[in-house]
Amino acid sequence: MRFKRYEAFDSQFDQDALAEARAWHQKFQQCHLPKGIMTFARSSGPGGQHVNKTETKAIATYPIKDLLPVLPRSLHACIRASKYYTVGTDSLTFQAQTHRSRTANADANRRKLFDEVLRMYEENTPCETSKEKKEKHKETEKRFHETRIKQKKAASAKKQSRRGPPE
Repeated sequence: MRFKRYEAFDSQFDQDALAEARAWHQKFQQCHLPKGIMTFARSSGPGGQHVNKTETKAIATYPIKDLLPVLPRSLHACIRASKYYTVGTDSLTFQAQTHRSRTANADANRRKLFDEVLRMYEENTPCETSKEKKEKHKETEKRFHETRIKQKKAASAKKQSRRGPPE
């Protein structure tokens, strides 16, 4: 799917869906995302007694039914293809345990969700094609068609010359 982003001509896409996605991207902020369900568990790794006594590992679950209304239609299909998708709960699940603070780990999960949504947008929405590129594409297509007709006429004339004079 990544190749779509780099196509020079976006005419094969649904223009309404592209316009919706681009408008959404212009005003999209992290605060527009749903709250999700946050749970905490004990972290692993170094930290001594602090790690053993406190539950600072944040596990955030964002149900798909809460995410879809916030996202443009063009991203609905790829949300379940995310590497963070959990089939059992039909949600995106993120984990963070790098900080000693619960809130810092919870914020890290929100950032991960925000980054994942932006990544999906960038991979599935082509950039807007400039007017110059569209004109260039039309001109190239026209030249290709003219060249093809010339080649067909030349091949036809060649075959005609092989037949000889009409009897």
